[in-house]
Amino acid sequence: MIKYIAYCRKSTDEPDRQILSIEAQVAELEEHAAKEGLKIVSFITESKTAKEPGREKFAEVLKEIEDGKADGILSWHPDRLARNSVDGGKIIYLLDTGKLLDLKFPSFWFENTPQGKFMLNIAFGQSKYYVDNLSENVKRGNRQKLRRGEWPNQAQFGYININKKIEVDKKRAKYVQKAFQLFATGGYGYADIRKFFNQNKIFNKSGHELHLDKVKRILTDPFYYGVMKFCGELYEGNHPPLISKKLFDKCQDIVKLKTRKVKNNKHLFDFLGLVKCGECGGAITAEKHTKYYNRTNRTAEYIYYRCSKKMGNCSQKYIDKGEIEKQLKEIVLRASLPPHAAKKFLEWADKDANSEKGKSSGIISTYQLQLKETEEKTDRLLEGYLDKIVSPEDYQKKKNELIETKSLLNSKIKEVSQNGAELNSALSAHKIARAKNSCHDLSIMAKTVGSNFFLKDRRLSASFKKGGFDALSAEAPACRQGGGAESATSQPLSSPYWLGDRDSNPN
Repeated sequence: MIKYIAYCRKSTDEPDRQILSIEAQVAELEEHAAKEGLKIVSFITESKTAKEPGREKFAEVLKEIEDGKADGILSWHPDRLARNSVDGGKIIYLLDTGKLLDLKFPSFWFENTPQGKFMLNIAFGQSKYYVDNLSENVKRGNRQKLRRGEWPNQAQFGYININKKIEVDKKRAKYVQKAFQLFATGGYGYADIRKFFNQNKIFNKSGHELHLDKVKRILTDPFYYGVMKFCGELYEGNHPPLISKKLFDKCQDIVKLKTRKVKNNKHLFDFLGLVKCGECGGAITAEKHTKYYNRTNRTAEYIYYRCSKKMGNCSQKYIDKGEIEKQLKEIVLRASLPPHAAKKFLEWADKDANSEKGKSSGIISTYQLQLKETEEKTDRLLEGYLDKIVSPEDYQKKKNELIETKSLLNSKIKEVSQNGAELNSALSAHKIARAKNSCHDLSIMAKTVGSNFFLKDRRLSASFKKGGFDALSAEAPACRQGGGAESATSQPLSSPYWLGDRDSNPN
């Protein structure tokens, strides 16, 4: 009597709802075996696609047939056994060599004869054709979606899928934007960006922290400035961009510089990587010490920063976290504006913006003309590709360049229309410098307003960045008395007049 192995398979990538579940297949095979009087020695089930070789459970079925533990296979349909030419060929070969004596299917007729094997080959061929055709249809559909500016896959981190559209994830988007801004300064590695996400409780969908590779993919994905990269080709997306092309390009320059992986410090010290030794130029490292007090029965933690002394002999001593935090706040405060001053300057910026509208209009018109020329080049490139004048490789390369040019022009047009960014940063600096327990935000703001932080004789020094922060930090003579608001504006922005602890302008 022939001994049968019952094999049931269902893959998650099969959209056909008519295909039975594994439980339903098992029930059907048991009923068919009882009706036909078949002896089933074992049931082997598997949840995996059959469009390519490599199924572990199917290989187990063939091994038992070759070892003589069974000599027949019972399955729902031939497409459960194979949807590729390799696995189908193995079944036919076992029938030819006599190791496999019979195949039984409730939904398909088979006899171990030349005619039966011919019909089985046709069934395997039809199954392979179904998979191949389905794959082509999916690819064709993806290409059409991309042409329409639609992303065919799951939304990227910082976005969500709503009604088959990509929308901005309001919870994560602002932190993704900030991550790009921090990374573009050059003072942050991938581990620092992950730390930034963790401290703001921004995790992946499973609730775990982002892997460093995921952080790098985010920072190198053009999707965030409005361009979709699919199979090496760029497409214009209709989803809202989170950053500008200019900011993205800055980040890519930093990516090229970071040739080695950043080691993640297990304690995540806030000011690590910010300061260098003013004597030897070596990196500043940090240590955590724990002390137990018997009298009060408590344990206290202390953090100290010191020169790593890897550049040779160095006489510099340690400095505790509280002191370095205090000095950093003083530095950040020098490049800041209190709320009343920032509000006044924003009002002046609005007035200046009205007088600059004519210039802005001319610049925008120039960019729009360049944008139109780029679109015409894209159309001509497509015509050349369709007429087989341009090779597929040259078409894809040139198309990617034109897409990036269009994104850069759109970004410039948007940038011309925006004002007041540095004043807002100066206002944030003032708030952070005044806040308590803001070491992480303080470190970020310090890198925003300054660079070249050095520690010597337990004193911090820094260079303020040009473009506004250097002017804000400039030393100022004492404010003249009674000059009114106009005399105050003639003073450098960091004068005591602006940074005094007052809620409003006393003049």
